[in-house]
Amino acid sequence: MKTLFILAFLGLILYNLGAGLYYMLVDQGTSKRTVNALTRRIALSVALIALVVIGMATGVVDPHGVGA
Repeated sequence: MKTLFILAFLGLILYNLGAGLYYMLVDQGTSKRTVNALTRRIALSVALIALVVIGMATGVVDPHGVGA
């Protein structure tokens, strides 16, 4: 379940990144849709990092690999 949650977040992040690129190419500076899409991407990225850190602190997510 936690893996699907993280993958859903990553999917939303990629969608907003693609939307920002699309709006940048189509709008040609006439609207703020590019800025809004990229702002949402940054907010989702920060939220995902915070949720992973909280998950590690509470024991829901087990870190492995580097430093193990």
